[in-house]
Amino acid sequence: MEREKRFFKIRMLLKRMNLVFRKIRLLLMKMYEKFIAALTWAAATLTIGTLLFIVGFILVKGVPYIKPSLFSFTYNSENVSLMPAMISTVIMTLLSLLIAAPLGIFSGIFLVEYAKRGNKMVGIIRMTTETLSGIPSIVYGLFGLLFFVTFLGWGFSVLAGAFTLSIMILPLIMRSSEEALKSVPDTYREGAFGLGVGKLRTVFRIILPSAMPGILAGIILSIGRIVGETAALIYTAGTVAQIPTDAMQSARTLSVHMYALSSEGLHINEGYATAVVLLLVVVFINTVSAKLAKRIGRMT
Repeated sequence: MEREKRFFKIRMLLKRMNLVFRKIRLLLMKMYEKFIAALTWAAATLTIGTLLFIVGFILVKGVPYIKPSLFSFTYNSENVSLMPAMISTVIMTLLSLLIAAPLGIFSGIFLVEYAKRGNKMVGIIRMTTETLSGIPSIVYGLFGLLFFVTFLGWGFSVLAGAFTLSIMILPLIMRSSEEALKSVPDTYREGAFGLGVGKLRTVFRIILPSAMPGILAGIILSIGRIVGETAALIYTAGTVAQIPTDAMQSARTLSVHMYALSSEGLHINEGYATAVVLLLVVVFINTVSAKLAKRIGRMT
């Protein structure tokens, strides 16, 4: 009887200790969850605060100096107009996307739909694209200077800058297209093949429209990189403030224009005004692209 009483007491003690440990564990888990939640809120607040500070600083510094002379179609040392740079930015963006987007999308289609799984060549291509995406833009600029500007004899031109930028954004479009195509369910392919639809028709009529929102997301990111690029364009497109009449003329984009005004030190206020316009252009492009991606997603 005494042994049974002792075992009973020991069992009760162990149960109480187990309950205590459970309560401590629950308390620690709640504390950990609260700590993670607080850390997340702090990081989000810091990120949003930093963004608002940068945007507010640019607006405060630049909005008072936005005037009609900045939007003149001819640039001179008095008005330091940004309109030629804005038009050159649009031309550079469209030309770069015209070169890089088809190559990137078709490369993604090949890697996902046609290349065999486990192919060594596919692994090499993916490793190469990841390596290219991590190269600094100044290296691309030096390559464009040596190859397009000097070796091919294009000089400082819109075409040299567009080809350099297309090489820069090609890995991003390739990877985004590849991931978007991978996200399309295999049941789409199986259903199409079961109905007797060919491979090429399946890809362009079923798979590609379904993956289009993801592909457009990569193109939107590419546009942001093109608009904000400076170093690569200084070495390839030049810094001439004019509206280019052909692809072999030199021109400057908004980011290069802002850099030129800031580095000269004579028109700092107009540089801030250019930063405001550049910010509005980026917001407008992203908004339009996002709405376009949503509309295409609803259509598919």
